[in-house]
Amino acid sequence: MTPVVAAAVLLAAITHASWNALAHHIKDQLVAFTLIGTAAGVCGLAVAAFVPLPRAGAWPWLLASVVLHVAYQTLLMRSFMLGDFGQMYPIARGTAPLVVTVLAAAFIGEVPDGWASAGVAVASAGLVGVALWGIRGRDTRPHWPALTAALATGLAIASYTVLDGIGVRSSGTALGYTACLVALQGLVIPAYALATRGTQLLVQLRPAAARGLLGGVMSLSAYSLVLWAQTRAALAPIAALRESSIIVGAAIGAIFFKERFGGPRIAAAGLMVLGIGLMLRAG
Repeated sequence: MTPVVAAAVLLAAITHASWNALAHHIKDQLVAFTLIGTAAGVCGLAVAAFVPLPRAGAWPWLLASVVLHVAYQTLLMRSFMLGDFGQMYPIARGTAPLVVTVLAAAFIGEVPDGWASAGVAVASAGLVGVALWGIRGRDTRPHWPALTAALATGLAIASYTVLDGIGVRSSGTALGYTACLVALQGLVIPAYALATRGTQLLVQLRPAAARGLLGGVMSLSAYSLVLWAQTRAALAPIAALRESSIIVGAAIGAIFFKERFGGPRIAAAGLMVLGIGLMLRAG
């Protein structure tokens, strides 16, 4: 992993945590993801009109990824409705790196070397520490529906990460693959919202329009950077480095949503930074 690729993934991580915070801040989660999906989908359609389409061999991976992305968005909405942002976001993101490592090794033969394996393991341990410390702040008992939704979100993330890693490499065009993926999956939730809420939807969208549309543009930008990086480096280190976004997410939860962070989470964040250093050494 070169410094340029690492910088792109870190920028994507910050952008991703920020758009998730914007989504969480909108009380009506269906409204939030309708605006985000609309902005990302329209941008994807506009870009797709001016770039080459993916090769035929990439389309099965792309379409399967669309299904998983919609499932991911649905599960993420559910977890945000049930739990604190500073915990739900880290758990959702933190489960992905180890799962991606296993899937990439099993299905596409990307077996990490010693440094990369150590880096992924250490970073993932740090991610789990950040995620699990300080459950609910006011109530330390696990809220199992919220945790289940967050864990399922993480599994969806890991699955579409591997599918997209394969698809974008066979597409011949990272930008074209990204545009088609976002255009197809971005408009599913808006279509569902329109079908279920009818003309009232426009009234409900108006107060949150600026934040939601900005979140959609940020979502597209973040994933474009990740897909480009996946054409330049192995999937597992990218997945682990990308999940540094949970540090940003935990900080946003503490600063803006007044949720607990605490010394143990800071120590876990330091463990994650050590893991990132090991992964970069492997690159």
